[in-house]
Order: sequence, then C-alpha cells, then structure tokens
Amino acid sequence: MRKLLVLCSFWLCVATLGAQNAERKLYSVAFYNLENLFDTIHDAGKNDYEFLPDGSYQWTAKKYESKLQNLSKVLGSLSRDLVPEGPAFIGVAEAENSRVLEDLVKQPAISNYEFVHYEGPDRRGIDCALLYDPKQFSVTHSKLVLSTPFEGDTLHLRGFLIVDGQLAGERVCVIVNHWPSRGAKSPVRVHAARQVKALKDSLMRSDKKLKLIVMGDMNDDPMDKSMAVALGAKRKPADVGPTDLYNPWWDTLKKGYGTLMYKGKWNLFDQIVFTGNLLGTDRSTLKFYKHEIFCRDFMFQKEGKYKGYPKRTQAGGVWLNGYSDHLPTIIYLIKEVK
Repeated sequence: MRKLLVLCSFWLCVATLGAQNAERKLYSVAFYNLENLFDTIHDAGKNDYEFLPDGSYQWTAKKYESKLQNLSKVLGSLSRDLVPEGPAFIGVAEAENSRVLEDLVKQPAISNYEFVHYEGPDRRGIDCALLYDPKQFSVTHSKLVLSTPFEGDTLHLRGFLIVDGQLAGERVCVIVNHWPSRGAKSPVRVHAARQVKALKDSLMRSDKKLKLIVMGDMNDDPMDKSMAVALGAKRKPADVGPTDLYNPWWDTLKKGYGTLMYKGKWNLFDQIVFTGNLLGTDRSTLKFYKHEIFCRDFMFQKEGKYKGYPKRTQAGGVWLNGYSDHLPTIIYLIKEVK
C-alpha cells in the first residue's frame, strides 16, 4: 500500500506540473559518485595500478567500455520523466582524468553534455567534475580551490570545484565536493566543511542574490557534525536565512532512504544543499521544488549476500558489471515563464 501511495503521489505531481507548463518551467541538477571511473592507462604520479589490465582489478578495455555504457544509462535517465532535457548540470566524483570524462560524454545517452574538470591532488587520481548541458547552463567561470591539510595530514586532499554560470537567466554557482572517506576521522571532514563554508560565505558576500548550491559525496550524513555544524546546513526551512544553507536530505534519511548501504544500513552521503534564497513561493525567480534519490530496479543487486544494495562495478574480486555503490541525488527548481 505504501508503494501505491508513493506512486499515486508521483503521478499527481506530474499531472499538476503538466497543467502548469504554460506558466512555469522545471529544471533539475544532480550529483552522482561514479565509483572509480578509471581508464586502462597509467597516469604518471598516480596510484592507479589496480585499475590496469595487469592490476588487481584486471581492468580491461572491455570492462572500461561497459562501465562507460552503464554510467551513461543512469546519467541519461536522471530526471527525464519530469525534465525531458535532463539535468542542467550533474556534479560527479571519482573520475580519474579528463580522458575518462571525454569518453563518458561521447556516450549517446549523454552526448548533450560538456564538462568542467581540473586535475586534483588526490593520490589515486580520483577527481570531481561537472557535466553540464550548455543549452540550459552557461559556464562563466570555474576553478579548483585546493583544500588545506588538517594538522599536517596530506593523505586526504582533493579540493573543491567551483563553477559559476547562468541558469534560467540567473546567476547560479555550484561547489562540487568529495570529502575524505570514513577511513579518516570525523575532524578531517569537519575541516573540509569549514573550508567550504568559508568559500560559500565569501561568494555570498560579493553577491547576496547569488543562488549557491553545494553538492557532493560528503562521506557523512546530514546530521553529522561536518554537515550540520561546520557547514551549517539546516534541517528546517523556517531556520534558514537567505544566505544560510538548507539541507532537504535530513528527513529523507530519517525515513529510511539513503544513497549507499553499509552493513545493511543506509547512509545518505550524497547530498545537494543550497542557499535559503532558493526557498519560498515567489516563483518569479528560481525556487526549490522538490528533491529525489534516483533509483531504478536495474541499479540494485538482485541476489547473494548484497541483495538490495546498489549494484557496484566490482566486489570481492568479482566483476559485477554494475553501475556504482552510490545512488544519484537530484533537486528540482522551478521558475515562472514570462
């Protein structure tokens, strides 16, 4: 019955929006951890040896091509039921280099996308990037801000990708993140969060009307110290000022929905939070409409010990020919059409 109610609610949303199409337009933005999108070529100075043909993953051209096709199937499906053009932009994590991103956007399902990428300092070579549809989002400026080490720790440095542009005739800026893994202690992620908050505050001081979005794999849940305190992403819209950050995923996790599973329990590390000026009912400017964890039946393991988990590329030395160990997240924005 619960599934039926969710389904009915979904189609009511579609029908309602369809009736408003003459007056309002819907946009979407998304985030997806690509889970080790490596090619088969060694990058000098990077510890990518396990993703070579003779490495522990026996990473061959066949596996690489299949990975590209699988990822593009997911990326090419994001939000298309409500936004036929797909997301205006998609933040991604765990891309090895520009070569893999070039190969990814050549896939027919997402050939409308271009990308922004800077080579980062991660020792394995995994970087963040932004895929964007130039017909919806025009990039005006971008940079990678290198993160500072926490108490001399140089093992967990990736940087923060900032991309500034125009969406629906308004200035929108996104900061794409991949914070240190759970192999690092909580203070390391808190340190990353404080740096992102400083970047957000600086950008908002220069333009208080800026619509700013922070997205990424935070390796923490919405209520953890890094997100709730250091970044200051708040749970309740009533507590959010125009330049504060709102986190819609807090209650999503409380209801039992997440983006990755560990020891049978859902976490929600893949979050998209945004400034309070995207909240409200005045849709003459871009406003938050709703949020969604994107999941389809084909994206899940169907049998075995990890039945019900997101179907990853490889596990326990076995190639599963899957997608990612994470699920994508989406937020929808709406604006009146003049």
